[in-house]
Amino acid sequence: MSANSHHDHDHHQVAANFSRAFAIGIVLNIGFVAVEAFYGWRVGSLALLADAGHNLSDVAGLVLAWGAAVAAARLPDHRHTYGWQRASILAAFANAVLLLVAMGSLLWEAGHRLQSPAPTDGLTIMTIAAIGVLVNGATAALFMSGSKGDMNIRGAFLHMAADALVSLGVVAAGAIYLWTGWAWLDPVTSMAIALVIIAGTWGLFRQSLHLLFDGVPESVVLAEVDALLRALPGVEDVHDLHVWAMSTTGIALTAHLVMPGGHPGDAFLEQIGQALQDHFHITHPTIQIEFNGLDHGCAQPLNDPTT
Repeated sequence: MSANSHHDHDHHQVAANFSRAFAIGIVLNIGFVAVEAFYGWRVGSLALLADAGHNLSDVAGLVLAWGAAVAAARLPDHRHTYGWQRASILAAFANAVLLLVAMGSLLWEAGHRLQSPAPTDGLTIMTIAAIGVLVNGATAALFMSGSKGDMNIRGAFLHMAADALVSLGVVAAGAIYLWTGWAWLDPVTSMAIALVIIAGTWGLFRQSLHLLFDGVPESVVLAEVDALLRALPGVEDVHDLHVWAMSTTGIALTAHLVMPGGHPGDAFLEQIGQALQDHFHITHPTIQIEFNGLDHGCAQPLNDPTT
């Protein structure tokens, strides 16, 4: 028994509905990166250069997310029977690695700059960073409507919204510099930006790596899935229970149900599929019915990491 196949339609809808948002966001951010990098170099502001580097990685992240949305919408074929749905997980992982490497480099450079801070142009920093608030805020707004249903789209939304806040912080740092003349404020602001981004990115890195190794999605508690299946009328035992993410929107399940009373019929299987979708957002369950429980494809029991 397989699940409702509406998740394939969902991937097509995501690719279609947000292609324009991705295109606009990429163009806006490429233009802003060029302006920010130029003025950061001109006034010698590491904070602006750091934010430009971060926004450049955002462009790469948007390209990855867009490509993943398009790839996930590709129909299954004889060589890829699930299609290319996992591309969205790979994009999330690649985006996280890209950001962590970029921010590590930024921390290294800021540490060196802090040893001999140089004066900069606070007014220019404030002006360019204020433009960044508008660009990143507008880009985030493009993805707001889809941020609840797709981790890939939610990642793009949260990333751009966080960037708007970071740019706002750079505006504040420029204002404080104009008031106090503290030259060390620029590299310190850069280090703060890097640490905030690393903290926000680590969760994405950990979650995407977990899903790449077919980990159970965080939204699913395996014990609760097992309990739901065991509570079904006629079910004597459950084994070979596996749950994994097919993509950032689709969750798959396979399970063997031991039912000595015989096959319960299609209506019963449809009921299971609906319950799994309603309670755990599992969109692709495959259930095998056994009469005597002799077919143990995965003989080894699950290891509980908490023991």
